[in-house]
Amino acid sequence: MTDRIVNTLYRSVASAAAIATLLAVAAPAHAQDLRSRLAGRTVLVTAQGELLDYLPDDARIARDTAGRRVVVDSWGNTIAVAMPAEQYFARLERREWRRDRYRPVEGFPETNPDYYPPAPEDDYRDLSTGSVPEFRDQAPGTVERGGLPGMGAPADGLGEPTYEPLPGTQAEDGDLAALPDLSGQGTGEFVPGPTFEPAIAIGDKSSAEVTALQVFLDREGFSPGVIDGKKGSNVTKAIEAWQKATGETLDPNDTETVLERLRLNGGMPFTTYEITAADAAGPYVASIPEDYAHKAALPALSYTSTTEMLAERFHMDEAYLKEMNPGVDFTIPGTIVKVINVGPARKGSVARIVADKGRKQMLAYDEAGGLIAAYPASIGSADTPSPSGIVSVERIALNPNYTYNPKVNFKQGNNDKVLTLQPGPNGPVGTVWIALSKPTYGIHGTPEPSKIGKTQSHGCIRLTNWDATELAKMVKTGVTVEFVD
Repeated sequence: MTDRIVNTLYRSVASAAAIATLLAVAAPAHAQDLRSRLAGRTVLVTAQGELLDYLPDDARIARDTAGRRVVVDSWGNTIAVAMPAEQYFARLERREWRRDRYRPVEGFPETNPDYYPPAPEDDYRDLSTGSVPEFRDQAPGTVERGGLPGMGAPADGLGEPTYEPLPGTQAEDGDLAALPDLSGQGTGEFVPGPTFEPAIAIGDKSSAEVTALQVFLDREGFSPGVIDGKKGSNVTKAIEAWQKATGETLDPNDTETVLERLRLNGGMPFTTYEITAADAAGPYVASIPEDYAHKAALPALSYTSTTEMLAERFHMDEAYLKEMNPGVDFTIPGTIVKVINVGPARKGSVARIVADKGRKQMLAYDEAGGLIAAYPASIGSADTPSPSGIVSVERIALNPNYTYNPKVNFKQGNNDKVLTLQPGPNGPVGTVWIALSKPTYGIHGTPEPSKIGKTQSHGCIRLTNWDATELAKMVKTGVTVEFVD
């Protein structure tokens, strides 16, 4: 299905003169002189970060699924990406850590001016241990450089791109502060969930050793949520689910055994990645406003930075990505960064889903009743609980629009009109919407992956975007979803 999305890249034949105009590259000259001559114009940048100064005979101008102008060959391979000349030359210069990372969003006076990320701390701790070799000792592994699956328009057969609004907003329906456990109150009959053998407590382990454990669980399909090098409830739940599925006991303190398992299913937990021109170009937005009217004015609810995009691609906490790469400017093509060596997405056919409200975890079972995947989840709250009982999957959409209708469920801010929010990973439902047979309820992604499993939602099942995408490719309409307490 992803191939079908990619194939929506359309081509429009252009003359050599038209492409030359797009390039706007003059004869070789001093860089500053070239920059001044290209001010206000567009250049084409190759994946190596260089200006494209020649044109293959079969070159054509097209737009990719993100709306960027690109030059492709007759096979549809991207040769270069269009970028404003000023932006290209500015990124070749040495800059301060936070300079030019975000730009003001015009027309949004309420936008918080303090949205800049903190600079890396000087006392960055080394992630190497006696058991986990240092990053520089690791040979780069094979890293898929494409975007997240399903990041194009909703694929054919997955329904219309706009669906019923959810029961809240990102600001108000967003993950709430954790509330006391009032399971069963206001939700009808109490339905107990499955039982699990307690996991062995994680001892005093380094962040690299915890990361290795998280990567192993993530590759196995038992997600720990964002990979951040920290032990916590999401890691513990993933271990317990893995043990129930395999019948084995996993000692999280036995790092050597964890590393041996990693060698057998994809290699060491860390690898390197070279930032491409397309990565640096975006498109990105300076910030995501909270007001839905302002959200609706954006052409897409895209990532806000290269670091946010890369963190999601490699299942990481964004702060951890920066911590692993102190002082690195992620906006310069060709930069080598350290990332998590994620494995391929879990595959299989899910026949039944259990949304365990008490554990804040979603469990996926196959036709034979075997547990094949588990994901940390934010599932309802005491004030706005999820239902109990059994519903079913009605439709699945990747990268959907979001329709806000104040007359259906809620009123966000002062908005009293129906609004359509464009797709994107920072949309209220992230990159996936799996509609359930109970109106307005669904399984979906989130713009805030670090909060998953640690806070609560307004009734839906909220997963990280990558977990929701993985699940969407394993389910089909009619699959049952049981809410238990």
